[in-house]
Amino acid sequence: MAVLLSLVLAGAVAGTPTPACPPDALGTARTLVLKREAGAWGTAQHAALPGLAPGEVVLTFDDGPRPESTPQVLKALAEQCVKATFFMNGEPLLQHAALARQVRDAGHSVGMHGYRHDNFAQLPAADQARDLKAMITAYVDVLGEPPPAFRFPFLAESPVLMKALGQLGIAVISVDAGAEDWLPDQTPQMLADKLLGQLAKPGGGIVLLHDAQDQTARALPFLLHALKGKGYRVVHLRWE
Repeated sequence: MAVLLSLVLAGAVAGTPTPACPPDALGTARTLVLKREAGAWGTAQHAALPGLAPGEVVLTFDDGPRPESTPQVLKALAEQCVKATFFMNGEPLLQHAALARQVRDAGHSVGMHGYRHDNFAQLPAADQARDLKAMITAYVDVLGEPPPAFRFPFLAESPVLMKALGQLGIAVISVDAGAEDWLPDQTPQMLADKLLGQLAKPGGGIVLLHDAQDQTARALPFLLHALKGKGYRVVHLRWE
């Protein structure tokens, strides 16, 4: 009985096949497990993420969850068997809690991106502290655990918040490359050209995209195909 149960759970019994990725899918090459501790990574502002090899990319998405576009992003990632990290804002996290949990339950990692997407470098210290408390509370209320990582809105880092995040053991994730997908009226080819162009110099790294942008959601299948065509391999970040 124990052997039979283990086979059922593994999906190895006839009639319960384990879903497989399409043979031509981009896929997720591996998972990079990070400790829940302070650190700051991404060559736009900090050192490169330790453990990433040349040709490896970490896909990250900011500003969600947004019902009009995040599900389309999740669908495109699932079709290519790709895992990503979503940096969510506190207000939409609370407003669309079920969608936030759907992101997590699909196997993606979730970090914080501010409560209201304010520029922390321009906020008084007291307002920064209030925002940090609000977004951590929202994260715990919706996802049931403390957040492992944070990305500054606008990448506008604040010494006050950097110190607070360090004391809390929350990593700061910046970027290495992006597609500037917040700019309007861009075609999938334009976004792909920008992304591949920015990736060329570092040869990989942390990629910044936005699941709250309709054009990004529409273009994502094309972007994933472009990454595969250039031989990039996706690494999924996970915290323990």
